[in-house]
Amino acid sequence: MRTIPLPTMRLNEGMSDTSSTHSTSAPAARTAAAAYPRIVCAPDSFKGSASAPAAAAALARGSRTAYPHAAVTELPFADGGEGTLDALLAVWGTPRRTVDTVDALGRAASAAFGISPDGTTAVIEAAQANGLPQVSDVPLQPERADTFGVGLIARAVLDLGVEEILLCIGGSASTDGGVGIAAALGARFVDASGASVAPGGGGLAAVAAVDTTDLDPRARTVRWRIAVDVDNPLTGPRGAAAVFGPQKGADAESVTVLDTGLGHLAEVLAASPTEAEALAATPGFGAAGGIPLVLTTLFGAEVVPGSTMVAETVGLAAALAEADIVLTGEGSFDSQSLGGKVVAAVRHHAPASARVIVIAGRVGLSPAQCREAGITAALSIAPGPADLTTLSERAEALIEDTAAHACALVAAGSTTQ
Repeated sequence: MRTIPLPTMRLNEGMSDTSSTHSTSAPAARTAAAAYPRIVCAPDSFKGSASAPAAAAALARGSRTAYPHAAVTELPFADGGEGTLDALLAVWGTPRRTVDTVDALGRAASAAFGISPDGTTAVIEAAQANGLPQVSDVPLQPERADTFGVGLIARAVLDLGVEEILLCIGGSASTDGGVGIAAALGARFVDASGASVAPGGGGLAAVAAVDTTDLDPRARTVRWRIAVDVDNPLTGPRGAAAVFGPQKGADAESVTVLDTGLGHLAEVLAASPTEAEALAATPGFGAAGGIPLVLTTLFGAEVVPGSTMVAETVGLAAALAEADIVLTGEGSFDSQSLGGKVVAAVRHHAPASARVIVIAGRVGLSPAQCREAGITAALSIAPGPADLTTLSERAEALIEDTAAHACALVAAGSTTQ
């Protein structure tokens, strides 16, 4: 699995060199480790309050209050959903790029994407083109919305010569199985008469065949990795339409139309009824309106947990290998955080000896649950009774203060020992 070379990690300029050619006694070594720990700040974004880069910077500032000479690394992280683009760009040190595209209803729009320092990998957030916010100004059209705009972004990054596309899905307004993406890249989904079907999930039941004559060959040679953070199957009561359709404006009738259409599309794309059933039941294929369906069957895309994909891309394991203290966090730390989200990935890759501290807007796990998960402590940034608006406005300062308190307690414990 290729890891993108990272720019030099940001370290505290005041870090002292404690190395020596002479042997050091055990008490002296413990004292040096306590004074100069290796600290890694690897948070997710605090949704609507602080981006992952901003949260990482705040954690770093707080940690330096207790450890002014520590080696501090800022490693913004994400789970493949909203904020992944910003997190990767912060680590890569490359700027946002923009491209003209269309939204989920086919209206002109602009979308951001990123390219790795070596130019080989592109990161696309699908919601930049087919997200719900972009179409919130008009009544939602769950059967019409599609992913064509996402395909236009993909076409733009292919023109830049990338070898790999990291596609982060989530927050979509569409339920088209990824048909729009493939259509933007030249594929035609046709009905029994050979005419292209209507865009969106409402037209899926009419698909009789897929014409790939004009499909951009690069779509099949580039490596696709699709980041998902849900395990919903394509169809059924836990499928894309049933679970996520209502938030996209689908009533009971539309949910049935979309669910039936996705199941039919799987039958068209599959080599046999058995394979079609397997596609419909595959965990994760229900993400973002079924985007993984077409991309896996036509392009050979890989579907991976978002946190795993980001961890491999930024080299999380290497960054955490020698950490003494790891500060991570997110808006709400609860049971879902331990199931493939950022905190779980950070704990998994951190050394067993490292103190892993979670700083969050809300902490919903008990001390016992934290210990069982390998978390040293979890602290809320709320200094007392406060409404969400107030906490959001002061999020970065509160994250910094809470990190300072956490590291001060660790420092006190190290000195005592």
